[in-house]
Amino acid sequence: MNALRKVLLLGGTGFVGQAVCERLVERDSAMRLTVPTRRMAHAKAVQFLPTVDPVECNVHDDAQLGRLVAGHDAVVNLIAILHGSAAEFDKVHVQLPRRLAEACRAAGVQRVVHVSALGVAADAPSNYLRSKAAGEAALQAAGLELSILRPSVIFGAGDSFLNLFAALQSVAPVMPLAGADARFQPVWVQDVAEALLRCLERQDTIGQTYECAGPEVYTLRELVQLAGRLCGHERPVLPLPVTFGRMQAVMMEMLPGRPLMSRDNILSMQVPNVASGILPGLPALGITPSPLDAAAPQYLAPGQGVARFNRWRAAHFRG
Repeated sequence: MNALRKVLLLGGTGFVGQAVCERLVERDSAMRLTVPTRRMAHAKAVQFLPTVDPVECNVHDDAQLGRLVAGHDAVVNLIAILHGSAAEFDKVHVQLPRRLAEACRAAGVQRVVHVSALGVAADAPSNYLRSKAAGEAALQAAGLELSILRPSVIFGAGDSFLNLFAALQSVAPVMPLAGADARFQPVWVQDVAEALLRCLERQDTIGQTYECAGPEVYTLRELVQLAGRLCGHERPVLPLPVTFGRMQAVMMEMLPGRPLMSRDNILSMQVPNVASGILPGLPALGITPSPLDAAAPQYLAPGQGVARFNRWRAAHFRG
């Protein structure tokens, strides 16, 4: 590793954040990670790692964010949401990066690594993609030593994508599916974590944007079928026309807990979630992307059935 000795990791208790914490602990015992969390109970997966320091904090409070940033050599931002209103997307994806940039300037912290998403654009069809683009722009305008990662959908043990489809197929006789022909280039969580660490290590990544994508492109239908096949409960997929897909999303938005699918998700799927080929990808960081069909069987083993669904349901309705 380079001279960075203390890194602030926003979103470190999440799916990707946990992988980053574990990888960094294995890699550099001298670097300390500060991981803010709304409630310490959310940090159970990382709080006993020897060089990780969980801190209970509200990162949306300017004073608390300023105190967090001070004294660090670099900041990594992984905080994101998949569902919400336009105001909620703006708060998390636009206002937080903007306030983070201000806190970094005030504290004299220049190095920032920000995780965005493939398909972001100011004129994208969904709030998710537009707000992600605005968040990137806010950080780029701040004059920081910035590296940006744009991953496709991320898979791995504990993901909320393939595990969701595996869980549903363990109990449902058929899979009605909106956006069945939407295209994705799934990337393994460990490859994303490694890319993030290499951005921290390498000065030549400053000012660069990297597209993090796996080696293969799949339709959503193919991904659902693969998840069902790997878990031993493959069900027939029933593609829904656009109108019925929107109706399904509206009904799901009305259910308690985090929605399985929202209208904004469907709008996002209008944009292929695949690498453009214009920007550098994982190979530019010295990483060979892991194939989905090699990594996914490690955690989507058959024989768990209803137990897998119950675990997913408990996490989904945890709030």
